[in-house]
Amino acid sequence: MLPSSSDILASAHVVSLPLRQRFRGIETREVMLFEGPQGWTEFSPFVEYGDEEAAAWLAAAIDFGWNETPPLLRDSVRVNATLPAVSADRVADVLDRFPGCRTIKVKVAETGQTLADDVARVAAARSYLGPEGRIRIDANGGWNVDEAEHAIHALAEYDLEYVEQPCATVEELWQIRQRVKYMALPIAADESVRKASDPLDVARQEAADLLVIKAQPLGGIHAAMGIVAQTGLPIVVSSALETSVGISMGLHLAAALPELPYDCGLATVSLLSLDVAVEPLVPVDGSIAVRRVVPNERVFYDYAASTERTAWWQERLTRTHALLAARSA
Repeated sequence: MLPSSSDILASAHVVSLPLRQRFRGIETREVMLFEGPQGWTEFSPFVEYGDEEAAAWLAAAIDFGWNETPPLLRDSVRVNATLPAVSADRVADVLDRFPGCRTIKVKVAETGQTLADDVARVAAARSYLGPEGRIRIDANGGWNVDEAEHAIHALAEYDLEYVEQPCATVEELWQIRQRVKYMALPIAADESVRKASDPLDVARQEAADLLVIKAQPLGGIHAAMGIVAQTGLPIVVSSALETSVGISMGLHLAAALPELPYDCGLATVSLLSLDVAVEPLVPVDGSIAVRRVVPNERVFYDYAASTERTAWWQERLTRTHALLAARSA
């Protein structure tokens, strides 16, 4: 049952949290938190997303706040460190915030940077980890096929675990997968799943070796599990730069999957200067315990979004709620 928008807004708080460094082109993360019968939940589509796309995030927040989560198959989830597109000399400082993580996801193909910058960053990450750790790179669809092939060859010497979303389209992913297949280097799809009208198309077209799944963009834990069940591909559960409330949603999804062969991208609270939870969900010895969290109410006031931004989020929730109501009518 869809709760009313007024019921949701009765407990809602909008906060603006500073990041430790610029990430995804932003320096602060705005989120809306509210409480349902099952506990606190998060609605945090990025501000540039339209209402149609944001509606899936609201469905996810309602699912986590109002419905029981699936049975857990594990009580903790191994996670990777996430390395933004920082200069090589800052790599160690960032990675020190991910204690015990033996996998690093390195952001590459950042606007305004060069392949040389990417190589230096990945080399520094490999030096930090040593030969035993795993490194995956994430281009967020920033290369065309030729650029991707060139970059993959330049970075392959650092023993990559896989390459995430090297190109933007499913067709391009298929092409680059064919070009590098002889290297036995898996191609992962992220945006081609969570931002697609048909999230199963990338698997159907055999354009990826594994899929990166995020709970909020796919409509919640139950919707994401339905997609996973149809893909037949290995899964990595990742975050969308959420607070511990949203990370808890992702952890419950990861912990409910029958197979979880890769470390998950759920340690991104470490990218925030502060979190909303009394006990933040951050890695300990490379893993995060699966649990719900309780917000520190002080954050609701000390880091409250402005009156104008709060009104913007309230109006956004009302519009996206109307879309969900129309679909369920």
